[in-house]
Amino acid sequence: MTPPLIVVLNGPNLNMLGVREPEKYGTATLDDVEALCAETAEEFGLAIDFRQTNSEGELVTWVQECRGRAAGIIINPAGYTTTSIAVMDALLTTEVPVIEVHITNIHRREEFRHHSYVSKAATGVICGLGVAGYALAMRAMADLVEQDEE
Repeated sequence: MTPPLIVVLNGPNLNMLGVREPEKYGTATLDDVEALCAETAEEFGLAIDFRQTNSEGELVTWVQECRGRAAGIIINPAGYTTTSIAVMDALLTTEVPVIEVHITNIHRREEFRHHSYVSKAATGVICGLGVAGYALAMRAMADLVEQDEE
């Protein structure tokens, strides 16, 4: 039996993790986050497809490709959190659980970061727990996928 696929999508500038503002985002790289997600997914019998893009259109396409392919989506939309109705609309059409992840607590940052279009499409949101939020999202997604299978 093929393990359920969880697609982990990362938005703009997350390829700069470990270099960009380490006082806010920490020193872990995106490769470290991918390894953490793969390790956690394996623990729960899940497969992952881990991706990052700086392009909104590419992110929308990847979300659309999840429909009928993935059991769930974990997404850190980064800069598209507050601006992308297109990402929100794409997520709303997938018909799979969506968990939104942010490394920092967006509600303790600048006012413009407090609103998330993606949250309207998300089953749940994890923010402010550093890259460990990805592992927590994977654990939560394992529970959601198991509930869907019952």
